[in-house]
Amino acid sequence: MIKAVIFDMDGVLIEAKNWHYEALNRALRLFGYEISRYDHLTTFDGLPTRKKLQMMSTVYDLPVKLHNFINEMKQLYTLEIIHTQCKPQFNHEYALSRLQAEGYRLGVCSNSVRSTIDVMMEKSALQDYLEFTISNQEVALPKPDPEMYLLAISKLGVSAAECLVVEDHDNGIKAAVAAGAHVLAVRETTDVTYNNIMKRIAEIEQGLVA
Repeated sequence: MIKAVIFDMDGVLIEAKNWHYEALNRALRLFGYEISRYDHLTTFDGLPTRKKLQMMSTVYDLPVKLHNFINEMKQLYTLEIIHTQCKPQFNHEYALSRLQAEGYRLGVCSNSVRSTIDVMMEKSALQDYLEFTISNQEVALPKPDPEMYLLAISKLGVSAAECLVVEDHDNGIKAAVAAGAHVLAVRETTDVTYNNIMKRIAEIEQGLVA
């Protein structure tokens, strides 16, 4: 029986993938670097900023000494975008409010930093439905490592088999599966609806799918 639903954030509850891409490139351009749209979609998407910078140092010879400054600027640029573009979405507010009212325990696990998660959840009006949020700063290893979801399951005090994770990215799906949780894979934020979540829960509880 499913008792908890854990959401990824970017691409699931918030359409923020382009925001992160734009903010990081804005910071990288200060030093003449840039991630192409193709590389973003095929290689960098879904990874924490620091991991992206490490990869850029390996592939594009980005000086390691610039990492901290670029990361700080990227976070500032991201917050600027969030404050102007992040707004409540009815389908998500409805879904989380219904799930909460029906006794499901809710949380968020994101490869984003703490400050970004807090502002996004506030601006999207979703924070009051969540028991907790976990950022990449609360774990040693980000997704695709399962640590983040194992921590969430531990916080909830339920078994992994009693958790449904809503994810849009291969890294997050791998992390959820490795943690032993069930998964609802979505392609767009518009796929995250109360009906879709309840349909997946019904499939799991009826033993129709793994």
